[in-house]
Amino acid sequence: MQVNSEPTTRQDPSRPAGPAPRSPKARAAVVGHQLSAGDAEKAAALRKMKLVALGLLVAMAVIFVFAFALQKEYPWLQYVRAAAEGGMVGALADWFAVTALFKYPMGIKIPHTAIIPRRKDQIGASLGEFVETNFLSEQVVQEKLASVDLARKAGQWLAGPGGAERVAKDGAAVIRGAFKVLNDDDVQAVIEGMVRKHLLAPPWGPPVGRMAERIFADGHHHKLVDLLVDRAADWVDDNHETVSRLVSDRSPTWVPQFVDGLVGDKVYVEILKFSRAVQSDPNHQVRQQIDKYLNDLAQDLQHDPAMIARAEDIKAQVLGDPEVRELASRTWGTVKSALLSAVDDPDSELTVRFKVAVRDFGSRLVNDAELAGKVNAWIGDAAGYLVRTYRSDIAGVITDTVARWDAQETSQKIELQVGKDLQFIRINGTVVGSLAGLVIFSAAHLVFG
Repeated sequence: MQVNSEPTTRQDPSRPAGPAPRSPKARAAVVGHQLSAGDAEKAAALRKMKLVALGLLVAMAVIFVFAFALQKEYPWLQYVRAAAEGGMVGALADWFAVTALFKYPMGIKIPHTAIIPRRKDQIGASLGEFVETNFLSEQVVQEKLASVDLARKAGQWLAGPGGAERVAKDGAAVIRGAFKVLNDDDVQAVIEGMVRKHLLAPPWGPPVGRMAERIFADGHHHKLVDLLVDRAADWVDDNHETVSRLVSDRSPTWVPQFVDGLVGDKVYVEILKFSRAVQSDPNHQVRQQIDKYLNDLAQDLQHDPAMIARAEDIKAQVLGDPEVRELASRTWGTVKSALLSAVDDPDSELTVRFKVAVRDFGSRLVNDAELAGKVNAWIGDAAGYLVRTYRSDIAGVITDTVARWDAQETSQKIELQVGKDLQFIRINGTVVGSLAGLVIFSAAHLVFG
């Protein structure tokens, strides 16, 4: 992972390196403006601890002055002077060490001080690398997810009261939001493009021919043929006068009328016999010819270029540009209207069925160990992939965020979080220094008198 440790702002070459100095009032104004309620409490606690540490140092200095002035008159005060002297040394040393982390002690640019402001970018890079190495590890994430058993916990929530309702409510909000964001013209253009690509671009003849061939081979068309034959026979049976009139209208004018009637009756009877024969005989020649014609048509649709071209012409006539645009518009309008009506009505069939499906899925996650294991494995694999692919980008957020911070404000943010504990170092240094000074002086006095 590459880290940009260059300063985020250009500095005037004539000015010394390091953060731009600010007056105490200006720094207090900046910090106060950015503090939340919790940070304000931390700032107050930090100020209190600084006063305590400073008070101990002042107390040691006062004790040292009085002990030093009176030690000849009261020799036992030498021990007090040594303890106070050691306490001052420890307090000052630890004050210097703590202060050097965040700023230049007393404004003096001593080497290796103001560590955090000067090395802000390196600290951010190290923090990002630490998080990436120790927290964004594929194995660590997967082990944590496996120990949590997310599938069963999610199943208990989904199957419990309010889980399905919450999912349905949030899902409805997502759908409504998506419909507000989506542009109708754009969606219709996408649907139209899909129709043209997947429905109109491929030739219709071969796939229709293959489907028809399977239908005819299995005999599924026989019911349709039976229906057509039955309707034809019924029509002939109910239209005696119509058949007779058709015969008489087409006979020569010199033929006597009674002859037309006889011929019409004969033709009607023969047609009726023929239709009843086709209707009653499943192996009738007409039925066989229909089967042959349909099978030949299925083969021609697949292999005959002329028939394939005719099918394409029919397709172009049925689904031209206006028809396709209208189809896309109707499809999107219908889907949008149906979904909005369903999600707005908590008692709609879609919403009710969705809630039932969510509860059922939650119950299965709780009771079906195999399904829960599969879901947990899928979650682990997905999390592992995300961590493996984007771990550097996620850690880079830390590095980039710290890099964008102002050096002085960064120092103040960190001091606000850990400064109170660091003040205990000053207090402990005062106490330990006092004890050390007392022990050293006592040992020297014991040895050398």
